[in-house]
Amino acid sequence: MMTLRRLAPLAVPATLAALLAGCGGDQAPQPRRASPAPAPSAAHAGGLTPVFQRAATTATAAKTVALTFDADMTADQGPRAAGGERFDNPGLIDALRTLKVPSTIFMTGRWAEEYPDQARAIGTDPLFEIANHSYSHYAFTARCYELPTVSADAMRTDVERAFTAFRQAGARRIVPYFRFPGGCYDTAALRAIAPTRVTAVQWDVVSGDAFATDADAVAEQVLAGVRPGSVVVLHCTRSAAPVTERAIRRIVPELRARGYRMVTVSELMGASAREGAVGSP
Repeated sequence: MMTLRRLAPLAVPATLAALLAGCGGDQAPQPRRASPAPAPSAAHAGGLTPVFQRAATTATAAKTVALTFDADMTADQGPRAAGGERFDNPGLIDALRTLKVPSTIFMTGRWAEEYPDQARAIGTDPLFEIANHSYSHYAFTARCYELPTVSADAMRTDVERAFTAFRQAGARRIVPYFRFPGGCYDTAALRAIAPTRVTAVQWDVVSGDAFATDADAVAEQVLAGVRPGSVVVLHCTRSAAPVTERAIRRIVPELRARGYRMVTVSELMGASAREGAVGSP
């Protein structure tokens, strides 16, 4: 049995730690429901955005896993970027290309504005797809760690503004999926963003890469948690997740040795829908 080592965090300001911990941290809230993406005509029945967390284990979904990467940058972090802090991670993207790992990048609109060339390169590469992680990376519920909050009447606009930022950067492979900052949502948030016609995508495996300093510990945590149909949350933010690239270089070969095939969220979700399966919490 694999023994997990406790991840050693970097020394970071409390507010900054909350921002990343709230985006797939060890205590990230679990979604209230999980299901495959329904057909467009039924996608928002009852006026609520559907939520997908993990594909059920079926003949099609067996031994598949989606590695997802949150490209986080909040709306107010421009001065820090101007001062030299790096919220991107081109080395990680290069590693995914070298290892030929299809991946879904959940990107904030502010990240795309800060790194338009990278957003365009990711969003035109057949290996990747860009999904929406909000424009601002502010919370869509109250009391979501220490994240600032988006008002209910601004939630739809925040999601739409991120899609606009992706298109303006030149990205083309944009998918209608949304990840709530911090993983926090409630019925009001699901109703508020329903007009955008997105499917909310959560996760069932937390990598623990935010502020980690031990790449092997991150890899072990992922490898211990993955099961057929899993969605893994990692980060594409160099300053706040500095060991993710090294962890991926271990995770990917090991998963393949175990017979897993890495797929995008679109493929994982499509397999689940084709089988008529319901995602498992």
